[in-house]
Amino acid sequence: MLPDGYLGYMIVGGILSLVGMFFSQRLKSKFAHYSQMPIRTGLSGQEVAEAMLRHYGIRDVKIVEGHGFLSDHYNPLTKTVSLSPDVYQGRNIASAAVAAHECGHAVQHAQAYSMLQLRSTLVPIVNISAMAQQFLLIIAFMTLSTMPQLMLITIFAFGVTTVFSFITLPVEFDASKRALAWLSQSNVTHGQEYEGAKDALWWAAMTYVSAALSSLVMLLYLVMRYLGATNRN
Repeated sequence: MLPDGYLGYMIVGGILSLVGMFFSQRLKSKFAHYSQMPIRTGLSGQEVAEAMLRHYGIRDVKIVEGHGFLSDHYNPLTKTVSLSPDVYQGRNIASAAVAAHECGHAVQHAQAYSMLQLRSTLVPIVNISAMAQQFLLIIAFMTLSTMPQLMLITIFAFGVTTVFSFITLPVEFDASKRALAWLSQSNVTHGQEYEGAKDALWWAAMTYVSAALSSLVMLLYLVMRYLGATNRN
């Protein structure tokens, strides 16, 4: 039998998961759509990334071909822009947008963008909190009436990941802003190509917004469960 309140947690989590799936599928759909639209410059994602880094005078960042679908990321520890095969090799709007976005993070790093620095600092704490959540949650619900302090610890762990998800938002929006500004100024994308890149990056950003709001809703649910239990006691 599930502990009191855990069923409600699962229902809320299920609803939020469906919302997250919608945005994820929408992003994949947009990426597939814009992957079929070549850019007139004919540049690959790798070449777009190289050009953007060169424009900003960044010479200590490597561009590598990664693995998986939409696995693109920038690693500030190794100063590496990793582009998924479709982006690295692609010569289309989606590839140009994603490659420029990831290089936007490299530019943030080079220019000591404060929110990126804060996010990087929090990564070790967030990793520990995320692992702790898996073990704490069910036990916290089971002992809520007898040991509410454990739920407080769980709330703290969820709070850390929630704060991190909201700190991520300005980092991602700023990277997209930098990417779109450079794509326009450099004429890598023109007219409808630019609008397509903007649309693709907007949907990518919405996946982060959805994750942040989902994390916040979960945190508030746990807080309400804790307050309800302590009031009864």
